[in-house]
Amino acid sequence: MRKIIYLLLVLIITGMACKKIQEGFLSDTMRYIDKNIYCLRGLPLVQSQRIDIDGSTPPINFDMQNLRYENGDPAPKEFFREYEVLMFKPGMTFDIKTDTTVAELNKKREKRIVTPMEFNPVSGQISFNRGSVNIPLGKYIFDLQATNVNGTKLFPSFGTINIVDPLPEDIFLQEDNVSNAFHDVTGVATAHKNPKLTFTKVSNDGARIILKISDKNGKPFNPKAGEIIRRGDRPTFENYARFTPVQFTDTAMICDFEVAPFPLAKYITPTTDWGHLIYYRIPSKFATIDGFTPGLYSVNPRFAFTLKMEGTYIIELRLTDVTRTN
Repeated sequence: MRKIIYLLLVLIITGMACKKIQEGFLSDTMRYIDKNIYCLRGLPLVQSQRIDIDGSTPPINFDMQNLRYENGDPAPKEFFREYEVLMFKPGMTFDIKTDTTVAELNKKREKRIVTPMEFNPVSGQISFNRGSVNIPLGKYIFDLQATNVNGTKLFPSFGTINIVDPLPEDIFLQEDNVSNAFHDVTGVATAHKNPKLTFTKVSNDGARIILKISDKNGKPFNPKAGEIIRRGDRPTFENYARFTPVQFTDTAMICDFEVAPFPLAKYITPTTDWGHLIYYRIPSKFATIDGFTPGLYSVNPRFAFTLKMEGTYIIELRLTDVTRTN
């Protein structure tokens, strides 16, 4: 009897010794914290979270598979097509203290031919660049394959990519918009109707602001002819033009701002933090304000904004109770 028990124990121990010990751990519950990933089309960089590996043994290789529309159709070719995109070189970023010219900025930038979406096989992060403006709007689903020393697992419908257009507040922030009627003789300032500040995207190309100051009928004042002038030592549009001089035309002031946001920084003098404020004066001979004696009151608009995305835009300050008289 003892011999039989002994033989059984030997067989069990031998069997256990021969059984392969599984290495590492690969979780069944890896995930993005938020399964819904949003791409705001055209922004310079939109990046998802890393995948939460839930204690799995690194390193893990992730592979995005079967990217498709919500209805199961294959994802459009624009996801995989390459586009020319101006971007910072790897490891380089904008430095407001040193990057004061286009030449300095261009030392850190390069045009690259890249797909609008990149998937990181180490972290599982999904990145979108400015080329994403070409991807059709919609909801897309993908599967994930994860591999480590433990083996390989497939996670169906692991994440959802939502391609959406940026909302106005993702691009443009109005910070201030008021105006005073300024008596040319007494110097007394009287508030009149607040102007209306709007922005219109012209294209995804470049990084340009076309700034117009218009009357209530949409007729732009002429900065080139002196219809829009400075107000003493207060900041103007030009004070925020970091890389190239502001161009003056018959209808607008044009700034090539190169890199978002605009303005890049507050305007600060030894005595005053002006924030992003812009001040101008329209002399009385060029404008009449409703309810005020013509020819006696200049128009003193003040406004501020932040533009968060490159592209070409028309930004208009419309004076809602002012008529251009020249």
